[in-house]
Amino acid sequence: MSGHSKWHSIKHKKGAIDAKRGRMFTKLIKEITIAARIGGGDQEGNPRLRKAIADAKDVNMPADNIKRAIQKGTGELEGGQLDELQYEGYGPGGVAMIVDVVTDNRNRTVSEIRHVFSKNGGNMGEAGSVSWMFHKKGYIAIDKSKADEDTLMALAIDAGADDFTSDESSYEIYTSPDVFDKVLNAVKAKGIQTITAEISMIPQNYIKVEGKTAQQLVKLMEALEEHDDVQHVYANFDIEESELAEAVS
Repeated sequence: MSGHSKWHSIKHKKGAIDAKRGRMFTKLIKEITIAARIGGGDQEGNPRLRKAIADAKDVNMPADNIKRAIQKGTGELEGGQLDELQYEGYGPGGVAMIVDVVTDNRNRTVSEIRHVFSKNGGNMGEAGSVSWMFHKKGYIAIDKSKADEDTLMALAIDAGADDFTSDESSYEIYTSPDVFDKVLNAVKAKGIQTITAEISMIPQNYIKVEGKTAQQLVKLMEALEEHDDVQHVYANFDIEESELAEAVS
């Protein structure tokens, strides 16, 4: 399994803890606001907003919080002045990293993200320095216990998926961004639970990390994701699942 999939599996298991800390609420409110600003407040015609609302409901965000975030995005309420930015850099072991942020203060955020990189054995790069190593794709991961492989593969391909892979513990479905919603809806219509489902930056190749380098890389990724402005962290690493689980605090 790629580091991409393993990292999502570990984050999924930690999700309830993160939600209790309030971190997920902060990030999802920003995502809802940005999605509503870009695509409008009607979730039926805005797949990104629909996904953000579904994620918010999954962590039991109150309906009033969701409504206010949408209204800030559409301009009905003040406070929706947020910028969506992407930073690039390298982690320990030369691992390429992309960091998506939503912020109300560009200067503060870039300074803080640069500090997180340098403190944890990485460094920020120029725009375009690593993004060419990734493809933007829809990504759906499903635990093997939740679905039959042949049935799921046929369902995904019929719905328009580009690729379907599996390993010892999970299935992975890859789609073009424009058919992601259709494929995800087809999966959900069969009552199949996902580990994660999102438009993601998928690495074209992976760098194997282990030992102290792996531990340092995980610390960097955790530090980035703990920052309130960071929405997503993508990295082209591969790591043994047991080692990843041990390194994650």
